[in-house]
Amino acid sequence: MDTNIILFIVGGVIIGVILGFITAKTLEKSNASKLIKNAEADAKSILKDANSEGESIKKEKILQAKEKFIELKSEHEKVILGRDKKMADAEKRTKDKESQVSSELAKYKKSNQSLEDKIKDYDFKLEYLDKKNDELDKAQKSQIKQLEVISSLSAEDAKSQLIESLKGEAKSDAMAYVQNAMEEAKLTAEQDAKKIIINTIQRIGTEEAIDNCVSVFNIESDDVKGRIIGREGRNIRAIEAATGVEIIVDDTPEAIILSCFDSVRREVARLSLHKLVTDGRIHPARIEEIVQKTEKQIEQEIIENGKRTVIDLGIHGLHPELIKLVGRMKYRSSYGQNLLQHSREVAKLCGVMAAELGLNPKLAKRAGLLHDIGKVPSSEADMETPHAILGMQWAEKHGEKPEVCNAIGAHHDEIEMTTLLAPIVQVCDAISGARPGARRQVLDSYIQRLKDLEEVAFGFNGVNKAYAIQAGRELRVMVESDKVSDEDASNLSFEISQKIQTDMTYPGQVKVTVIRETRAVNIAK
Repeated sequence: MDTNIILFIVGGVIIGVILGFITAKTLEKSNASKLIKNAEADAKSILKDANSEGESIKKEKILQAKEKFIELKSEHEKVILGRDKKMADAEKRTKDKESQVSSELAKYKKSNQSLEDKIKDYDFKLEYLDKKNDELDKAQKSQIKQLEVISSLSAEDAKSQLIESLKGEAKSDAMAYVQNAMEEAKLTAEQDAKKIIINTIQRIGTEEAIDNCVSVFNIESDDVKGRIIGREGRNIRAIEAATGVEIIVDDTPEAIILSCFDSVRREVARLSLHKLVTDGRIHPARIEEIVQKTEKQIEQEIIENGKRTVIDLGIHGLHPELIKLVGRMKYRSSYGQNLLQHSREVAKLCGVMAAELGLNPKLAKRAGLLHDIGKVPSSEADMETPHAILGMQWAEKHGEKPEVCNAIGAHHDEIEMTTLLAPIVQVCDAISGARPGARRQVLDSYIQRLKDLEEVAFGFNGVNKAYAIQAGRELRVMVESDKVSDEDASNLSFEISQKIQTDMTYPGQVKVTVIRETRAVNIAK
């Protein structure tokens, strides 16, 4: 019984499950059908909306296409109108050119006709001229025959006589012309030479360089003098023996004088004393040692001075011995003028003057720098030879060019000048040495002449100030306006010039300028 009940219950459960499944399937089908119907309805509505929207978009696109077509049509019409206008303008220009060409053709036809008429007229005149020329030739021949009969000379004889007379006149005229040209050339050459020399002098402005024969050695106190003299004068005697310089120790406060004509020895003594005083050890052995070192230092400075000089002047390839001689010129003087400064000045003058004359300025500088190297002799035997000849011999020995050697030897006319460099060096040497104030022997007389010029002006009434300028070539006089009138100023200038001419001796000319100035001064308060 229990088993049947269980089977019954299980069967009922199974049947319930099956029925529930069938019911669920039925419900799903009904729901699915409802969903399908809803989806179909939604699809229909979406299609309806899409159709309506597509119609509206279609209408809108059609309208835009119509507007675009209208725009393109208007632009096309504008282009066509522009082309038509250009074609009309081209046709108009073509018609104008055709009318112009037709008018030119008409003018050309007319001118062609006139040209033909002119050609005919020219041919007629040419024939007429040919006839006249024939007649003239016949008349000239008949006249020549008549002249030959009258003069009893043939045409050839008359021509030869005429040529001879013309030759004589031409020769005399040519001689007169040549003479005038030569005189004019002489005047022009003199003026050009003066111009070149003046320009050269103006372009070179070096300072005055005057050396003395003594040097002053300054000391801190007079106690040093006793140490320099030494016990019984042994130190000062050792210094004088080692340097060859005379040392003067007197009552001059804080100073010792070194006297010697040789500037090199004087410089050696000065530097040696400076080293000895600075070191403090002054005795004969130390003095000899210091003097030897100083001499080597001076020799090195001489070489450096020579090298610096040739570099400054742009001179190349100079022999080392000549460079050393150039450096030694720094410690030599000629009539109080420093020899190196004088040679540098002459070299610059020669370079400028050679350039003005179209010559080689480098060779001229070389000759100008070396022209006085004979004034620094290295031995007593050399002192007996004139410095120009000695300098020429040294230049030849050390390989200088013949032009330079001749210029060195001939600058004082010891030998004959064979090149154009020689007179240039001679002139430039005179310019450098003879200018006012360059050398001591002419400095005093030069200053006195300037003073005498001013004193002459002060000797006249109404003169307020007087200045001698332009190296004594001009006297500028200031007069008082209340004492000297304009007419009196002119007379005063003449009177002063006559006074200078009669009472003074001077080179060249002296220009007298009288200046009268009137001033009116008032003060605004």
